[in-house]
Amino acid sequence: MQTISWKQDLPQELQVKVAEVENQIAPRLEEMDQVALYNQQRVLRLFRKHRVSEEDLVGSTGYGYDDIGREKIEKIYADYFKTEDAYVRPQMVSGTHAIHTAFYTTLRPGDTLYYLTGTPYDTIQEVIGIAGDNPGTMKEFGINFKATELLDNGQVDYENARKVLETDQSIKMVAIQRSRGYSTRDSFVVAEVAKMIKFVKEINPNLVVFIDNCYGEFTEYEEPTFYGADLMAGSLFKNAGAGIAKGGAFLVGRADLIQAAAARLVAPGVGKGEGPTWGYMRDIYQGFFMAPHTTVQAIKGSIYTAALLEKVGMEVSPAWDAPRTDLVQTVIFHERDAMINFCAAIQHYSAMNSYVDPVPSFMEGYEDEIIMASGSFIEGSTVELSSDGPLREPFALYIQGGLSYEHVKLAITNAVNETFYTM
Repeated sequence: MQTISWKQDLPQELQVKVAEVENQIAPRLEEMDQVALYNQQRVLRLFRKHRVSEEDLVGSTGYGYDDIGREKIEKIYADYFKTEDAYVRPQMVSGTHAIHTAFYTTLRPGDTLYYLTGTPYDTIQEVIGIAGDNPGTMKEFGINFKATELLDNGQVDYENARKVLETDQSIKMVAIQRSRGYSTRDSFVVAEVAKMIKFVKEINPNLVVFIDNCYGEFTEYEEPTFYGADLMAGSLFKNAGAGIAKGGAFLVGRADLIQAAAARLVAPGVGKGEGPTWGYMRDIYQGFFMAPHTTVQAIKGSIYTAALLEKVGMEVSPAWDAPRTDLVQTVIFHERDAMINFCAAIQHYSAMNSYVDPVPSFMEGYEDEIIMASGSFIEGSTVELSSDGPLREPFALYIQGGLSYEHVKLAITNAVNETFYTM
């Protein structure tokens, strides 16, 4: 049988680099396949344990009483993340919405939210009230905020954190941001998060430890909730929805905190008992089932992206052979126009809107102009291939997602060709 190479239209120099990268990363891709297989086994066992059937996919209307599919998927989430309870709802419109809801499970006027992992990313700064000028922030409600910035090496400053936690009695919730957000530090692997949780609980076991787990689910063999996190949030149009769920978010954790979150989102006295799921349940179930596979497809794409961009002389983080704990691949351009041009090249090799150029603009929740390539089937679905970043020093572009390794490979290779070889 004749073999036709997908690389045949590329410049010879780039073909050589791609071949070298393919050989270089092959063992690392196999390691990630094993993660996908292990987590897929766990998900499959839970679908069998909870006897998922066609009737669970129907959804509900109105108040959403007696929604058996909704109740069952929340039991599956709780089982998977090894928590007492879960809250999986299309009414939470994003990971930021879920995080905002989580904060109000514990924090009241006069209390302090403390970030162990430094100042959070832009949209959470807006929620807290330390950026922007928006109504309804935590600051407006008299809830205070503190953070201990990370050390220069990107690690937690445990010495100063201990001083804060031992002296400030107003702190009620300690937040840990697993992913790098719009910074250039490494994302925290689960083992590092486990160390943080243990550190906090040894100082004060009554503190509520909250994990912002966006981009982190299914990337390793374990999750932060395995190590005593009290509450954790994630988005259904990132890892856990596999590019199938059209919206929504989730919280998992202690039963009392989940009940408090439901009371905050809906109404006291109503809580988890209400919340119609309309036509979403099929997507939420299928997305969760596909999540281990799709997440690893995206990570394999990130590994390829890092290796190829290193080959052409770009500064990347993490390196291709570094531990992977989320979907995000950072590329540092140091120049505004170079960042915009590469982002546009990724847009040109998207499934949707490949014919347009992204234009820098201001977006809700951000202080700086944002450049974003997102040719996704679901708007804002960052488990699908996208790239974005604020136009500020050091002009770092955050590339994430990919429903298939093949798409990421084609898109990134052609973006490199369009940016470095044909301009």
